[in-house]
Amino acid sequence: MRAVLFDLDGTLADTAPDLARALNRLRAEHGLEPMPPEQTRAYTSSGARGLLQVGFGLRPGEPRYETLKLRFLDFYAAEICVETCLFDGMAEVLQQLERNQLPWGVVTNKAERYTLPLLARLGLAQRAACVVGGDTTGRLKPHPDPLLHAAAALQINPSECLYVGDDLRDIQAGRAAGMRVLAAKYGYLGEGGAIESWQADAIIDTPLQVLDHL
Repeated sequence: MRAVLFDLDGTLADTAPDLARALNRLRAEHGLEPMPPEQTRAYTSSGARGLLQVGFGLRPGEPRYETLKLRFLDFYAAEICVETCLFDGMAEVLQQLERNQLPWGVVTNKAERYTLPLLARLGLAQRAACVVGGDTTGRLKPHPDPLLHAAAALQINPSECLYVGDDLRDIQAGRAAGMRVLAAKYGYLGEGGAIESWQADAIIDTPLQVLDHL
């Protein structure tokens, strides 16, 4: 492996608390009680779509969805990195990759206008060799385009990249791009069923285990 790529939410960083705060601010605006973070955590990888589903029972295309989505994103942008932090061990992983002169990057479905400021607040914006957001290419994961775009930016063959993600879409995208893929069991896991059924090359329980697969 000549490079490592990470999903953002639920893999590189624990963004669930700040996304839950944005949802609860929106619920409060509509006279609803706050939801406990453990109730919303599993939906975090799906972003606004998942959180509006659990918080309001709404899906894309339904009445009020777009209006509430924009309001939710306004709340999130205003407090994008209050409690968000790297998962335990991830800082050490990134440092080790850099010591070994292995480039690392981020490939996420989160739009660039949220991804880039968040990485800057975490002190990672200048360290990442590439950042691919949900609107960088014309397609989202599970389509392989975002990962292929990252490999091209790094000038590395996709087969020489390792991709780490916590959602079934991450594994599907990595497979379709011809990369080796690790499923992060410590992440949010989403609605993709049992992680053992995702057909990742391996399942990791902690970020530090990434280093075991290089």
